Amino acid sequence: MVCFTRLTLVIFLLTTSLSGFAQVRMPQLKFNDRSLGNGLRVLSLPDHSSPTVAVQVWYHVGSKDDPPSRSGFAHLFEHIMFKSTKNMKSEMMDRLTEDVGGFNNAFTEDDVTVYYEVVPSNYLETLIWAEADRLSGLNVDEANFKSEREVVKEEFRQSVLAPPYGKFSYLLQQKSFVAHPYKRPTIGSIEDLDAASLRDVQEFHSTYYRPDNATLVVVGDFDPKQLDAWVDKYFGGIAKPNLPLPRVTTQEPPRESESRFTEYGSNDLPAVGLTYLTPRQADPDSNVLRVADAILSSGESSRLYHSLVYTQQLAAEVEATSETREDVSLFVLFAILSEGKKTEDVEKALLAEVKKLQDAPVSTAELEKAKNQIVTDQLRELETSNGKALALGEAAVLLGDPARVNTDLERLQAVTAADVQRVMKKYFVDKNRMVLYYLPESAKKGGQ
Repeated sequence: MVCFTRLTLVIFLLTTSLSGFAQVRMPQLKFNDRSLGNGLRVLSLPDHSSPTVAVQVWYHVGSKDDPPSRSGFAHLFEHIMFKSTKNMKSEMMDRLTEDVGGFNNAFTEDDVTVYYEVVPSNYLETLIWAEADRLSGLNVDEANFKSEREVVKEEFRQSVLAPPYGKFSYLLQQKSFVAHPYKRPTIGSIEDLDAASLRDVQEFHSTYYRPDNATLVVVGDFDPKQLDAWVDKYFGGIAKPNLPLPRVTTQEPPRESESRFTEYGSNDLPAVGLTYLTPRQADPDSNVLRVADAILSSGESSRLYHSLVYTQQLAAEVEATSETREDVSLFVLFAILSEGKKTEDVEKALLAEVKKLQDAPVSTAELEKAKNQIVTDQLRELETSNGKALALGEAAVLLGDPARVNTDLERLQAVTAADVQRVMKKYFVDKNRMVLYYLPESAKKGGQ
């Protein structure tokens, strides 16, 4: 197994910078993959380069699984899972990690909720026990529900209502889908959270927080036989519930014509957002779209920055993002206008850069630069046990095959200029576009 330290990575990048990454092979992760009788999947990878271990539990439940009119439930459980269990007091996960020099956290996305810890390797058994305990013994009671609901509501105020462009980001996702539950942003809404009852929350928990909907990922300094024994001891006895495991089957229909919206917020400068529906993350075109993303907006030498910010001075900020999801994805372009500029002019400038990628292949140098940037980020992620675990979990749960952690670099390196031109022509068409103008409240009276 190849392990990259920060120094060796720098040397590696310097020695390959002249010829690109055409011959680079990602360090192969020689992981073990097994499942318990109750359905829990266990991915493990010994790595003795550091006396630490990363523990992650991926629950295959995200905001797309929130019940109707109950948005924010998956996000709510990201918080409740740190409260009391049958054997632990509230916030005890902090004590089990931070007090021994480690850390813990969690995140919720459209498709998954992930909990992770990194601790000295001699505390691995404790963390395996703790994760099993909060899977099987979480206290979903009135006190925990109400306290964490208030935390999530405050997070909504701070991340959506307070920032000048928080609502803009929220609306970009909400307006981009008409049928699929991806139209409910992960953070939820205050109204839906206020309408929720304890019984609603308990039903959501019993439906999705179960061993056959979880993937345990352990990477770091451990003995494989000992790990298997601990996993069997603490997780093996958790019963698989006799309940169906629902999956979202709603399909987002193809867009038949461009849609346009104008919304108003607390921003001083207008913003323009464009979104295009793109295929699911596991689709081969996702790697090509990642390269297009890098060409358009990775750094100040990127096409969007050079054109809209530096040359034309139309925008104060510009970005492109390939937002991959398990079912259907989005490619987002947005710009915050420079003072005195017109939204129509910025929209035209964004579309002009899209058209350039459609009309002519990118140069070899520009293509290699974009791929090098993505490869560098992936190599840096794989420097740590936690990064390796994240890559394994994503491949297993979102791509459906943990082995893709060892093959996707080759897929990305195989992307050609013709591929980029092809996907730009295929997905970036007028009828597949949503346009959002986000204007200051003052524009309602003064016009824009």
